[in-house]
Amino acid sequence: MSTLTGTAGKSEFKPALWTSGDWNAFFGFGTNILVNMLVLTGLLRFVLKMPDSLVFGRILPALGLMMCLSTFYYAFLAYRLAQKTGRSDVCALPSGVSVPHMFIVTFVIMLPVTLKTGDPLKGWSAGLVWVFFQSFILMIGGFIAPFIRKITPRAALLGTLAGVSLTFIAMRPALEMYMTPQIGLVCFAVILVSWFGGVKYPKSIPAGLVAIVVGMIIAWGSNLFGLGLGGLSIKGVGDAFANFGFSVPIPAANYVFSGFEYLGVILVTAIPFGIYDLVEAMDNVESAEAAGDEYPTTRVLTADGVVSLIGCLMGNPFINAVYIGHPGWKAMGGRIGYSAATGIMVVVLSWFGVISVLLALVPVVAISPILLYIGMLMTAQAFQTTPAKHAPAVALAFTPHLAAWAKLQIDTMLGSTMNAAATVGGMAADKADAVKTAAIAALPQQGVFYHGLEVMGGGSILGGLILGAIGVFIIERDFEKASAFALVGAVLTYFGFMHGEAVGIGGGFGVTPAVAFAYAVMAAGLFAASKLGASEHYAAHPEMHAAPAE
Repeated sequence: MSTLTGTAGKSEFKPALWTSGDWNAFFGFGTNILVNMLVLTGLLRFVLKMPDSLVFGRILPALGLMMCLSTFYYAFLAYRLAQKTGRSDVCALPSGVSVPHMFIVTFVIMLPVTLKTGDPLKGWSAGLVWVFFQSFILMIGGFIAPFIRKITPRAALLGTLAGVSLTFIAMRPALEMYMTPQIGLVCFAVILVSWFGGVKYPKSIPAGLVAIVVGMIIAWGSNLFGLGLGGLSIKGVGDAFANFGFSVPIPAANYVFSGFEYLGVILVTAIPFGIYDLVEAMDNVESAEAAGDEYPTTRVLTADGVVSLIGCLMGNPFINAVYIGHPGWKAMGGRIGYSAATGIMVVVLSWFGVISVLLALVPVVAISPILLYIGMLMTAQAFQTTPAKHAPAVALAFTPHLAAWAKLQIDTMLGSTMNAAATVGGMAADKADAVKTAAIAALPQQGVFYHGLEVMGGGSILGGLILGAIGVFIIERDFEKASAFALVGAVLTYFGFMHGEAVGIGGGFGVTPAVAFAYAVMAAGLFAASKLGASEHYAAHPEMHAAPAE
């Protein structure tokens, strides 16, 4: 007789494909996806200067196909898990285009190639090759990821994930909210009252939808008084309809293989970011398990690799990833249907050219509070689902991400300053690099240790994981395992996978040899401590190690 869960046996349980909570998760996650697609479209059109025929006719339709396949697959995995366990609260893993990689492939791969050749199509081809290799790294890595999950403490996995959430997920929308507080803070209050305070809106309207509607009312209403909050206008809506049409994905294998001429530049970032993908996916699977939904890591990573490869061969230069935030969507009531519904939404947005129209109708700042909420929830989860005594290790795992985020702000500011100085004629173009170098060299005198940020923040997700794991095992006085992670940190640092800006061997001495050596010394010291601790234990409790009586 099967064990009962609820009112049905596990073997007979038929999970609901849609629940009332899926509306909340759909509007929350859907708006998250929408924001990412709007940003991505802006990068393609305004940074890479790609023609609209390429953006709306080739890239976005391929992106839509990839994301639809991904969200449908994870809805299927959730259905199977619910059926297997007999539970009605299983939530599908959220997925979509990887946001960090979106910027990396744009600014590190496609933009330099486009500027060098003067041909956006060449930049597009280089991006396709980058995803091509990333896809295979994910598929292969899927078979070793479960082992890594098994030996790595949860505090380390969730701690480094929380570091990403706090810095690169939550900070930007938080700053955007305060730049237009009339919309941002009001919408944030709408969301917090519902998702934190449990207040139900009339007719159970999802809080995410209420926030968007409120934001639109404020933004469009402000135009009546000439304030222009949110930057929306009737002209902008009219211009957006110029890209309205219908396009389906078209195979782009020839563009993939023509981009192999840039292979040397591509592999330098493809390998370390492939490893980043492995760790990030493991973190997110661990996060889902902490929230009660246990998914197979190998299937998740392999699926990301397969759908990314399909998208790449159809013309999409952005990789797919499981998203941070599963506990947040589950807490909103998301189950199975929200994931599949998001896939359908993405196809409609990308195949019919609706994205530019929505960008003209909805103020992005009305969506920002949702991303801040997810960042808050993920950070809280790292502390709430791990032992209280591991809290210092969780905080330690944050630090490389704080360094990476601070360095990004400084780099962006310096780049903008150099461009502005050249534009107004205050500095010759050939002096820009020298001025930037001098400015960085002067920062320590102002108390800003740029080089420290650069070294500590390099490969932050791996750095956070290693530091978090060392912290956990030292707290547990398991010095041998702490030593092993410190040794792994030394190896990864030597080759530049963490605490470095490039992968290599640095002329034979490592990318950052001093840091690699320090990790090696730490490993040796911790190993010695483990042996000393074992000896003291033996001396204090000889009866535990005595030979059994004949």
